[in-house]
Amino acid sequence: MIVVTGGAGFIGSNLVAALNARGRDDLLVVDDLTDGRKFRNLASARIADYVDVEDFERMIDRRDAALDGLDAVLHQGACADTTERDGRRMMRMNHESSKRVAGLCARLRAPLLYASSASVYGVGARFVEEPSAERPVNVYGWSKLLFDQWVRRALSEAQTQLVGLRYFNVYGPHEAHKGAMASVALHLHEQLRATGRVRLFEGTDGYAHGEQRRDFVHVADVCAVALWFLDHPERSGVFNVGTGASRSFLDVARAVIGFHGHGEVDFVPFPETLRGAYQSFTEADLTRLRAAGYQGSFRPVEVGVPEYLATLTDRPAAR
Repeated sequence: MIVVTGGAGFIGSNLVAALNARGRDDLLVVDDLTDGRKFRNLASARIADYVDVEDFERMIDRRDAALDGLDAVLHQGACADTTERDGRRMMRMNHESSKRVAGLCARLRAPLLYASSASVYGVGARFVEEPSAERPVNVYGWSKLLFDQWVRRALSEAQTQLVGLRYFNVYGPHEAHKGAMASVALHLHEQLRATGRVRLFEGTDGYAHGEQRRDFVHVADVCAVALWFLDHPERSGVFNVGTGASRSFLDVARAVIGFHGHGEVDFVPFPETLRGAYQSFTEADLTRLRAAGYQGSFRPVEVGVPEYLATLTDRPAAR
């Protein structure tokens, strides 16, 4: 059995689909369906069972025998709202819960692959998995970094695989429920369909209008990395997961407009509330990922964005 926490969410449900494509349906999905819309992400999935996150934590605490056949945990469950200011809630969901899951994996000697985040780098200019580059600017990023640090300390004595995957700007199917936290590709797509125009921020931090840059990575490529580590249990550590190449928001806008065949770009004032706490540039350093042995390729936005939008419309991506 493989447990996928956050399995009804964006990346979690894509991991479920990727495992199904491999013929695995012995999957226990763990999530919080307070937002019942997320069930749609699993509507076509083949799973063994679903358990609410609070019930799952009770199963861990009582050492429920139902978990004894555990092969691995893909731990994607978290509070992923980067604007959340309730630090107690954030730490309970992202740090304490993760330690509980890690304890389960240690007891059963089952691999743990968990979701970290590029938010640990804050507004710095270096995106390498080293403490000197890690300067989060919100409690979400700090909660992710704290668990990464906990894992680093545990690695020397771990008797099973521990892998943290620092996701950069992930986009792709099954993210609609995320609302404001959804990808820029989805937001621009919805803006264009509603008004025929897309909106980007005016210049900030030395970047021209719309030229702020992020490492945009398709969720299918993220899943490919995760499953590669699942296939290589001898590899452990904390690794960046991005394309390794930053692209501008204008590049994404052009990909959206190109897919639809029409549209114009408007530039809106940069919000004062985001100054000093906004990543105007991210770019994954993939040195450690490549050194671990992963040689898979990553879709550029010109390929990944149209491929994604084709899943949202009846218009196929151009070939």
